[in-house]
Amino acid sequence: MRRVATLIAIIHATAPTSLVRGDALDELRQRGALVWGGDQEGGGPYVYPDPNDPNRVVGFEVDLADALAAKLGTTAKFFQADWNTLPEFLRAGKIDVILNGYEWSAARAAQMRATRPYYLYELQLLARASDDSILGWEDLRTRAGRRRSVSVLSGSAALTYLRVHWAGDVDIVDYNGNTDAMMQVRNRVHDATLPDLPVALFYRHRPQGQGLKFVGPPVGRGAYVMFVRPEEARLTAALDQAIEALYRDGMLRRIYEKYGIWNGTQATLLETRADAAAKSDGPQGNPGDAGDSTAAVAPEEQAPRGWQVVRNYSGILLKSAGMTFLLSVLSMPIAILIGLLVALGRIYGPAWLRLLLAIYVEVLRGTPVMLQLYVIYFLLPEILPVRLDAMVAAVAGLAINYSAYEAEIYRAGLQAIPRGQMEAALALGLSRGAALRYVIVPQAVRIVVPPVTNDFIALFKDTSICSVIAVTELTKQYNVLANSSGAIVELAGLTALLYLAMSYPLSVAARRLERRMAETATPVPTI
Repeated sequence: MRRVATLIAIIHATAPTSLVRGDALDELRQRGALVWGGDQEGGGPYVYPDPNDPNRVVGFEVDLADALAAKLGTTAKFFQADWNTLPEFLRAGKIDVILNGYEWSAARAAQMRATRPYYLYELQLLARASDDSILGWEDLRTRAGRRRSVSVLSGSAALTYLRVHWAGDVDIVDYNGNTDAMMQVRNRVHDATLPDLPVALFYRHRPQGQGLKFVGPPVGRGAYVMFVRPEEARLTAALDQAIEALYRDGMLRRIYEKYGIWNGTQATLLETRADAAAKSDGPQGNPGDAGDSTAAVAPEEQAPRGWQVVRNYSGILLKSAGMTFLLSVLSMPIAILIGLLVALGRIYGPAWLRLLLAIYVEVLRGTPVMLQLYVIYFLLPEILPVRLDAMVAAVAGLAINYSAYEAEIYRAGLQAIPRGQMEAALALGLSRGAALRYVIVPQAVRIVVPPVTNDFIALFKDTSICSVIAVTELTKQYNVLANSSGAIVELAGLTALLYLAMSYPLSVAARRLERRMAETATPVPTI
């Protein structure tokens, strides 16, 4: 992921500037919707599926977006995307604003325009309640030769804080979700975890946070801000005014209290600049806001278990499985066709064509499919006057990537046909093209059925990468639901069954096709 991010940064640095867009504030009012980007996989209290209706999202940022949109004279529309790629969607004009627990940082502020803070966060150390050896931060230091490990959300301010202050004292392990990091502490894989305080407060009385205790006062204060495109000064000013108005009329506090994340730190929200808040790294005092049992907490929810999980979430998982199936059945035939043409060109084409096709295969096999999806979805619109739908880009990316592997499979299959087969076909009066079409390729197809089938089955799993360009398929939906509900085992089993239900019939059909082809095969005699 880090290498891909570096490559994307290089691509964008050398790419032409985006086409000039109209004023975003006027555009969103005209269309009647403020499109804000977030990622449900991050879980509560930010944006997460409603336990009673997983098809809708809830969270304090959902309520905040609705309130902000009302102040702007429009409505709010949520756009699901991978958390790490939200700036790309903003830059591409797919969303108007990033609103998903994005901490202010100098690096982000250099690339995007930040609003005033809408929440002042802190970081809260959590450890197992049964672990009496960790009562404060100093207990993390190496004792008796044993080095502690701390889990943390990948790409977060907490990860940066640990690397700056504790890299020499603890092993730092990052995960894609806060609840994943918390679960690994409960499972005794790690000694502690460092989520943002809103996360710690929200899950404190939920299954994801059970068995964990607050350790010491909060540290590493910073600011959550919204980000817009650099040129959108009017939209930024309007959002700043809306945040201030919501704070002064008490709406902001009511939203935060609803999710149990209001604390004394928010008293200075309007007076705090985002850059100043980010410079405060030490313990923050005010420990009662986190550790005191009288601190506000969100209403406790009954976590679904067993058959209740199946009843609640099977529908939305089936819908996501349908997206996985559709991506696979659309992209694989295209990959096979391109791969066959590339293989024929590499074997029977002129020297210059063989060289170009060899480069095509090696470039696609030597670069990650995630990078290829980025190029197709984000870079091409910067170069060409086209706007690709996410679904179209996903199918194209998977098809192009897999075509390189199919080309090598078909090349091996074509080379396995004895040279005499071509000579015999030509001697019988067939043209070279007809010989390939009626004699060589059909025999090669019989040879390559098993490996092509394996690739098709593998493609079902590789569709999960498409979540980086906002295509929510089965694996992404599982991560979202598992992080928000805590029903990891049940949802993992249900997801595995859905993948098996899609791939196993293909395996059976492939075996039957192999037998049928073997029975009906009538090779042309060699002359």
